[in-house]
Amino acid sequence: MLYDPDARRSKRIALIISVSLILCLLFSVASQAALGDRALSKGSRGSEVRDLQKKLTQIGYQVGKVDGIYGKTTQAAIKRFQREHGLKADGIAGQRTIKELKRLTGESTTASGKKVGYKSSDVQLLARCIHSEGRGEPYIGQVAIGACVMNRVKSSKFPNTIAGVVYQPKAFSAVDDGQINLAPDETAVKAAREAMSGWDPTGGAIYYFNPAKTSNKFIWSRPQIKKIGSHIFTR
Repeated sequence: MLYDPDARRSKRIALIISVSLILCLLFSVASQAALGDRALSKGSRGSEVRDLQKKLTQIGYQVGKVDGIYGKTTQAAIKRFQREHGLKADGIAGQRTIKELKRLTGESTTASGKKVGYKSSDVQLLARCIHSEGRGEPYIGQVAIGACVMNRVKSSKFPNTIAGVVYQPKAFSAVDDGQINLAPDETAVKAAREAMSGWDPTGGAIYYFNPAKTSNKFIWSRPQIKKIGSHIFTR
């Protein structure tokens, strides 16, 4: 049998291409997976890790940056959550841990899997956003911040959940600097409930900014609706 170096080279190239395609497919599946599809542990990455981090933050467990990477801080938060809820504290977000986390964050669905209603965790998260972004503002200004979040939830341009809007990358400075984890006061909670009930002092705003603190060209270019407290609210 004659030795054919070209044939062997072609087989190696074909094998490399096949392996690359398989790895790309696996990465794509992992990045699009939903929370609960698999157990998560240190080193895991993807959208479901980001969802896990959001839920932990919602109920007061600090994970650092919500970046979709299951690092030491996320692992420590999971261990603390497990210890405090009677689960095996192994730092792995398995089926039981994720089920309990979903229950406590108020995720509710219909039989078809459609998410329904707002839960107490939504009120608390919106209140934390209002408090961290607008403490010191007049009450109507705090409601206005909450209304702006709710307007984004309703808009097709933004995520359709409160958590999705609040934790959208670069959306709120309070998330970037960690102030979102501050406990809200009673005023912020009340403002959150009013905004969720439909009160919108902004007249449909989806952006707001403090003119004394930003020179961002994009935010200044938005059509302005009104000023409430220190913030200008825009479309």
